[in-house]
Amino acid sequence: MLFRLKARVSYTVARKLFHRPWCMRQPRLWRWMEGQFARMANLGDTRAQSFYGHILAFRGQGLGAREEGVRLLRLAALGGDGKAAYQLGVFSLAGTTVRGPDAAEAARWWALAAKGGHPLASLKLVELYRQGGPGLLADPALAKHYALGAQ
Repeated sequence: MLFRLKARVSYTVARKLFHRPWCMRQPRLWRWMEGQFARMANLGDTRAQSFYGHILAFRGQGLGAREEGVRLLRLAALGGDGKAAYQLGVFSLAGTTVRGPDAAEAARWWALAAKGGHPLASLKLVELYRQGGPGLLADPALAKHYALGAQ
């Protein structure tokens, strides 16, 4: 219990420091902050998984960091984070070096994001179901359903 409290306090301090530009330029401090983000994400905190997953997916160095970011985003999305689910839908539709674009998977993630209250997820679903995509046929009925939800 004391370990979790220490992790939570350290994570909160690191998140506050994250918004200070001079902290980002200090290599030792940045490594410490990354350690706090990673520790809290590994403890299963959905918000930390989403936050650190976004950092790794967009700012991480190398393919391994990106893959770890996507893994953390997946855990956060399954934990109910709409922003992480939306981003996974974007990644699914874009494809990766290993897998091609998959519109059906993107629709699944965006549906989860729409349930989580993400504002753009319903609009993306409408667009996707109107046009169809790789692995997903156009479905005007579903497009209309999500268009009503987007309003």
